[in-house]
Amino acid sequence: MKFDFADQQPKFLMLMYGLVAFVVVVGGLLLLLDVVPAWFARRREAQLVAASVGGGPLPRRRKQREGLFAFFFLLPTLLLLVIGLVVPAIRTTLLSLMDGSSTNWVGLRNYGWMFSDDSIVRVLINTLVWVLLVPLVATGFGLLYAVLVDKARFEAVAKSLIFLPMAISFVGASIIWKFVYAYRGEGDQIGLLNQIVVSLGGEPKQWLLESPLNTVLLIVIMVWIQAGFAMVVLSAAIKAIPDDIVEAARLDGVSPWQMFWQITMPSIRPALIVVAVTLTIATLKVFDIVRTSTNGNYDTSVIASEMYNQAFRYGQNGQGSALAVFLFILVIPVVIYQIRNLRQQREG
Repeated sequence: MKFDFADQQPKFLMLMYGLVAFVVVVGGLLLLLDVVPAWFARRREAQLVAASVGGGPLPRRRKQREGLFAFFFLLPTLLLLVIGLVVPAIRTTLLSLMDGSSTNWVGLRNYGWMFSDDSIVRVLINTLVWVLLVPLVATGFGLLYAVLVDKARFEAVAKSLIFLPMAISFVGASIIWKFVYAYRGEGDQIGLLNQIVVSLGGEPKQWLLESPLNTVLLIVIMVWIQAGFAMVVLSAAIKAIPDDIVEAARLDGVSPWQMFWQITMPSIRPALIVVAVTLTIATLKVFDIVRTSTNGNYDTSVIASEMYNQAFRYGQNGQGSALAVFLFILVIPVVIYQIRNLRQQREG
């Protein structure tokens, strides 16, 4: 097969346009964030030198100019927020008020469908189960790991092994655990879980087909991934506890159990909140694990996966958009709580 440059010329032109656009955008950002501030700084320095040599009054900063200067810094971020968040959010909200073909207005009918269709109600219940179990269990295991591994002999190695699943994508982790849950008839089992069951004299099962057990097994994957993140954050919080507080408690004769509940837990409470909130947001948006493991079948679908199915598989743009808006509404209170919590910590 011969390569014809003439036939591929449009593709090369598109590539060149992309490269030029990239250079222009990056160059413009560098100009705004480096060259322009440096020029203002040199100008300010020259004014100060001239005032000190001439014995005149020092030039004052103009608040209007400082506001304009700050606007230059915020402009790229504001543009990206508008293009990547505000505009899609408005468009999705409008689509949620229209029918599947996005041609006729149906009002709040799509939102009524969410709470009246039995399959979608099941999706909402599954999402609730995920949100209740994943942050609680992952934070609990992370705290357990952090306490047990703290100041151990091979602490660095143990933390690396526990944190290792965080380096794996959700898709990769789901494929790994699909092999763990794999089922192969009545013969030799390739799935670790079924092999353990057979070794103990039990019967192998198709674990991912049995509801609601399959939802719990998918949650195990998420906990396995996120426990390492919780362990790292909580371990850092435990190490930040002042030594004098720990020593004073030991001199008072407190037991290890009292040390944990009366000293460690109150001291790391802000870190616990951060971990729990972060895991809650990540759990609300979970998609990859369900999509890779079961594709949302067998009563395992959650809001994110059902949103994808309705919009892209079934062609129901209105119903998919309604699920997206509902998911966004669920995330907002969690984000607001986290912002208020951080503000209180800063003021305290």
